[in-house]
Amino acid sequence: MKVVPSAVALTPLLLFLALFFGAGLYYTAQGEAMGFYQLRAPVAILPALALALWIAHRRGAKAMDTMLGGIGDSNIVQMCLIFLLAGAFAYVTKLIGAVDAVVSLGIGALPAALILPGLFVVAGFLSLAIGTSMGTIAAVAPIALGVSEASGLDRALVIGAVLGGATFGDNLSVISDTAIAAARTQGCSMRDKFRENIKIALPAAVLTIAVLAFVGEASPVEAYDEVSAWLALPYALVLVLAVIGWDVLVVLTIGLVVAGVFGFAMAPDFDTVAYAEAIYDGFESVFEIMLLALLIGGLGALTKASGGLSWIAKQIARIARGNTGRRTGEWSIAALSSATDVFTANNTVALLISGGLARDIAERHGVPAARSASLLDIFACAVQSLLPYGAQILLAASLAHLSPMALIGKAHYCWLLIAITIVFMLWPARRAGWAAADTQP
Repeated sequence: MKVVPSAVALTPLLLFLALFFGAGLYYTAQGEAMGFYQLRAPVAILPALALALWIAHRRGAKAMDTMLGGIGDSNIVQMCLIFLLAGAFAYVTKLIGAVDAVVSLGIGALPAALILPGLFVVAGFLSLAIGTSMGTIAAVAPIALGVSEASGLDRALVIGAVLGGATFGDNLSVISDTAIAAARTQGCSMRDKFRENIKIALPAAVLTIAVLAFVGEASPVEAYDEVSAWLALPYALVLVLAVIGWDVLVVLTIGLVVAGVFGFAMAPDFDTVAYAEAIYDGFESVFEIMLLALLIGGLGALTKASGGLSWIAKQIARIARGNTGRRTGEWSIAALSSATDVFTANNTVALLISGGLARDIAERHGVPAARSASLLDIFACAVQSLLPYGAQILLAASLAHLSPMALIGKAHYCWLLIAITIVFMLWPARRAGWAAADTQP
């Protein structure tokens, strides 16, 4: 069935955002410390799902089948499995003393001012090597939380540094699914896309390191009881396997098993029952996030089937075709990528959906393919890492037991990446032969 663009199809997601953010803001204004947890997101999304089902049915789509297909999408299911294993790994390693071991071994190696920049660099390197922000957050966040507890640094700042590093690597990695999707849809090589991308991402990373060196004040590290350095090996193993390029699900599974073996061998009072309970406690800690991811998948599929994403693409295309300048083309591509990600909460899916239209815009406005691919990937990754209902913030917030809203302002790299990209887009005559400004027809 041909999808007809429709603005009405976007109302369910707007309803969800209004309920979730509205309730959070209201209870926060009433003095609730955890205002955004008074109305849980999986409950707030239910009226939106009901509305989306009705709209899809009215527009002739197989509403229930579409929703179930979105919930059962392989990307969504894989995301949920990562949530489960990441939660279990975090709980088991904490129980056996691995967090204390990492902190006692490494916290004194860096000056206090370099702890946050160090975490950003580690997360960035790992994400660049393995090509996934989710896997990076799952591997590095538990270590970062231990550093937070030992140094007195704000949890949100520490996790924000990890989130920024994970975004840096995911955006640049030549094996990242987002980078591959951006390059393929725009018809350029990964090498050319990387060269164009690094000119923007590297300055943003350098600025982020400078900012992180000044925003956090680390207190003297609390003394830890002497723990065996061997207990840090599950973390090291996870990091090494991830860098080698193993699938994140396999890496987390191996890490979970190895953590259990070390617990049996070295941790006092650790037995089969304690191991099983820690795994289940880890599962329970991410239940809300996993449920929301499933429901978001269903809502996104219904929005797409009802013509919501097509309507966004049509409006951006209409604006872009009304102007002939290169700059208008770049702004249109950036807006298309951002808007599609907001309404799908999945940067890879957003790139696949918007890639064809972005290429058409680039060709009409004289934007080189590598530039178009770079802009697509930058805005999809940066916006995705700032969405309070996006997988990255949801995973990081669940592991740190923080509200997703608490992390948005702490993801310094994501904001700086957007700001520097905008500066690059505004900078006139960046290359010979390029138009310096837009022209009106």
